[in-house]
Amino acid sequence: DFSGAFLGLDGYGGIRMIKTAKSSEDFMNTLSIVHDFLRRTVRPGSLCIDATAGRGRDTALLCELAGEDGRVLAFDVQEDAVRQTNKLLAREGKHAEVHLDSHAHMESYAAPESVDCIVFNFGRLPGGDPHIFTQADSSIEAVNAGLRLLKPGGVMALAIYYGGENGYGERDALLAHLKTLDDRKYSVLVCDWANRRNDPPIPAFLFKD
Repeated sequence: DFSGAFLGLDGYGGIRMIKTAKSSEDFMNTLSIVHDFLRRTVRPGSLCIDATAGRGRDTALLCELAGEDGRVLAFDVQEDAVRQTNKLLAREGKHAEVHLDSHAHMESYAAPESVDCIVFNFGRLPGGDPHIFTQADSSIEAVNAGLRLLKPGGVMALAIYYGGENGYGERDALLAHLKTLDDRKYSVLVCDWANRRNDPPIPAFLFKD
């Protein structure tokens, strides 16, 4: 019985169960798994990028983890997302450099191999225009840009939302692209919800060797 636990990475790269939640729904979701991963990998003083700011929750968490000595960049192409992110940061007393720009341009804002952590949420802005969503070509371009920015030992977390208006093309293209990455340079972990209905978002994690 795994009730009252969540999945975590142990110090040896394995997975362990940690007692904390009341039911599987409290921890067995992509957002919780990604945030747990970030809490275990981002250190004070880190340079982090939220490549898809959305409502700002990932940006705020990265600010918290990187601390006053760290730096957080955030990107989104929707003015509403930038506004919501800045509003959340102001309410929580946190600071990030939030840019109204495509994540595909992130290399204009940071030096190669200087970034500790990059976070992506592919798909739609929750509660936003359902007809505006990320596209496979620019998403793959952004992932490749992020890989060039990551320093050795850096990490990338992806949450891939799909179905509905944005369909399955981006999901399939991203998953296929991840399989092509050189295993001498990167380790890629993709999690699959084997029996969950209604197109659950897919978490994926990249480690730069």
